[in-house]
Amino acid sequence: MIDLQSVTSESHLREAFGCFPSGVTAVCALVGGQPRGMAASSFISVSLAPPLVSICIQRTSSTWPLLRNRLRLGLSVLAEGQDDACFSLSSRQGDRFRDVEWEPGPDDSVFISGSSAWLECSMHDEVPAGDHVIALLKIHRIRTDRTPPLVFHGSRFRRLAAV
Repeated sequence: MIDLQSVTSESHLREAFGCFPSGVTAVCALVGGQPRGMAASSFISVSLAPPLVSICIQRTSSTWPLLRNRLRLGLSVLAEGQDDACFSLSSRQGDRFRDVEWEPGPDDSVFISGSSAWLECSMHDEVPAGDHVIALLKIHRIRTDRTPPLVFHGSRFRRLAAV
């Protein structure tokens, strides 16, 4: 019989979640003429018809309230080598865009230069989920690149390897 353990702490649960690799995205827009955004590693493709993706955001986020009602959001799938951009966009203090190259998109969306993919999105729905909210985003336009994505696994950034 398999020996499963009870969840004893958030760090214990975080360790289990870290066993699953994820890509890293940035969700950004212009707010008052200034780029605002955040990193999100809980990005999931949801539906082809209608075209939907989701991200999960901590309820304590001070950035999400600035972004959620924008006409358009720029969702950038960060590329291999964009570790520093991810760290900057995850920072709780200072100018997150100080050393991050970005490009303006339609309707005040913002995209991170050099990303693997860009998805121009709008808010479709928001679902409460414990200490997070799940934001469902409708995709309006996309651009893709063949650059490998940034991968987060076991609390570290990793590279994909061809087999």
